[in-house]
Amino acid sequence: MRFLPAIIIAVAVVLAPVLWFSIRYFILDDEFQGSGIDSGARIEIEILRQQVEDLQIRLGALQNEVAGLPVGGAGAGSAPVSDLDAEDAILRGTGPNNIIDAYAQVTLIAGRRNVNQGLVVSSPKYMEQKLGRPRETLSDDCQGMTNESLAAKLVLQDVGPIRVNMLAPAAESLARVFDSVKRADPDLYDRINTSGSLCVRQIRGSNNRISTHSFGMAVDLNIDGVLDNFTDGKTQLGLIILADFFREEGWVWGAGFSREDSMHFEVSRKKLDTWLAEGRL
Repeated sequence: MRFLPAIIIAVAVVLAPVLWFSIRYFILDDEFQGSGIDSGARIEIEILRQQVEDLQIRLGALQNEVAGLPVGGAGAGSAPVSDLDAEDAILRGTGPNNIIDAYAQVTLIAGRRNVNQGLVVSSPKYMEQKLGRPRETLSDDCQGMTNESLAAKLVLQDVGPIRVNMLAPAAESLARVFDSVKRADPDLYDRINTSGSLCVRQIRGSNNRISTHSFGMAVDLNIDGVLDNFTDGKTQLGLIILADFFREEGWVWGAGFSREDSMHFEVSRKKLDTWLAEGRL
């Protein structure tokens, strides 16, 4: 057993570059992105990426352990007892996956600062310039929209798996997203839940800075009603898959924000400008 750590390291050194190259090829290649990808394959890829990152961490720890082993020989003493649980953990999770349960699995968001490539955020300041202020005075709590012109464009309706209160064009766009999800991945569709849409309030902790939810063009989503931990750089695998559908429809994913918020999806500036040009807002 004294050589087991060294053997594991040797295997890791060989496999890690291969696995990493494969992941970069499949995930970062533009032709492989989009909602057309099979959800099962996407989940397997995201899990594999996580396993590679874990393997790299364990590799560093094992290298340190091997460096401290005594050199062989009569005076070397007994080899340290191997930690079987730690060894097993290296390969744990590489067996068959239950795709249904994997939707709620939490994992690191790979390359999260690039998830909105090609899309620009409609900042609250930009929305206010184009649509007007939803309400003059704001608090940390949700309040009613007092901008009558904007409020007249709100709709409360089912958009598939959830019910939202949003500006009409945004609700219609969201319904298209969920219709695509339902056709491509009905299992994921059935597990989508919401943490809210319209909420006229200031950004909590700010001084009267408007939240994007105040305009009725943003929604918070989750899988199975489990809320995401804000700013931890992780999210549910189901939200990673959903993000592909939203990006194709012209929505920005909050996972790419400087303060990561992976439950949050909002209308991009390009989408907003299109609706304004068409006279829909």
